Amino acid sequence: MKIAVAGLGYVGLSNAVLLAQHNEVVAVDVDSSRVNLVNARKTPFHDDGLTEFFETQSLNLRATLNAAEAYADADYVVIATPTDYDPATAGFNTSTVELVISQVASASPTAVPVVRSTVPVGFCAAMSEKYGRSVIFAPEFLREGKALHDSLHPSRIIVGDATEAAKRFAQLLVQGSQTPDVTVLATSATEAEAIKLFSNTYLAMRVAFFNELDTFAAMHDMSTAAVIEGVCLEPRIGMGYNNPSFGYGGYCLPKDTKQLLTNYGDVPQRLIEAIVDSNSTRMDFIASGVLAHKPKTVGIHRLVMKAGSDNFRASSVLGVVERLETAGVEVIIYEPALNSDTFNGLRVERDLATFKRDADVIVANRLSDDLDDVAAKVYSRDVYQRDA
Repeated sequence: MKIAVAGLGYVGLSNAVLLAQHNEVVAVDVDSSRVNLVNARKTPFHDDGLTEFFETQSLNLRATLNAAEAYADADYVVIATPTDYDPATAGFNTSTVELVISQVASASPTAVPVVRSTVPVGFCAAMSEKYGRSVIFAPEFLREGKALHDSLHPSRIIVGDATEAAKRFAQLLVQGSQTPDVTVLATSATEAEAIKLFSNTYLAMRVAFFNELDTFAAMHDMSTAAVIEGVCLEPRIGMGYNNPSFGYGGYCLPKDTKQLLTNYGDVPQRLIEAIVDSNSTRMDFIASGVLAHKPKTVGIHRLVMKAGSDNFRASSVLGVVERLETAGVEVIIYEPALNSDTFNGLRVERDLATFKRDADVIVANRLSDDLDDVAAKVYSRDVYQRDA
């Protein structure tokens, strides 16, 4: 098969690598630096195992800036371009996805668009009608920093379309995975779009639940760990994804919960709105807890949400930083992923020893061994010292 992949972010590159094991893949991006890095078999961002995969696996993969050429010969065009949440419209900005669909329609009469970007419910049906061809929605369920791993070991494969082309694409994903018995579910495009948004909203709800449990325990002088353990020993609840944090963050959960809330429209609900609102409430609580120490200078130890990641888009830590700034506290940041001396006008300190010396309170969403010597300064709600 000849496959084009639009977008060389986490989703696009992991899909390109997965499919290039057994197919001819051309990846398209508007960023020439990313194109050059991929052609040199170097990673444009950190993702567990990706560098090793480039070095050890034979991949029929090249990257290009020429979209028309890539789409013209493709059997499938996998679309993995950004769909950021736009507060002005209270929904995803799907312009990049629709642009690719229109380019595919112009370049080839037969290429099948497969949307892997997260979109509103009803988007692919509308695109299918507009462009007179089936637009498949195949949601991805990839964790930040582990996109390739989760592509190779998928929890499930869902393809939102009932055509033979959709079935063949599902098998391409199975073929590239290292989990040959993975469950494959065929649904309509709208059902697949809903599955994606409800899945991420449920994860956000679970994060919010244990964060609010932690808030209650902290305000009543209880052991958060003891309460969580007692609750999670119930087998229907389980011990996973229960570590308190500063809020749910990252690229997906904040925007997907808001998009689902918008999709509800006139449908009665209370829970989805509460999940969205709870994140802001949690950040308020965290900022208040830090300010209770009356610090002059607060040090933020990492902006990233997860260990092993170099991405801090929509990190809940940023929401805490905003609240501390509003309170008039000096904020300094230690973040190895930053290459500048300032971030949003705040001082970035690259030397960890200097950072620890200059901060009165050190705020850490996730604890790490390099803070052990200043444990008395550290403010964190991390119970288990793991990401979730």
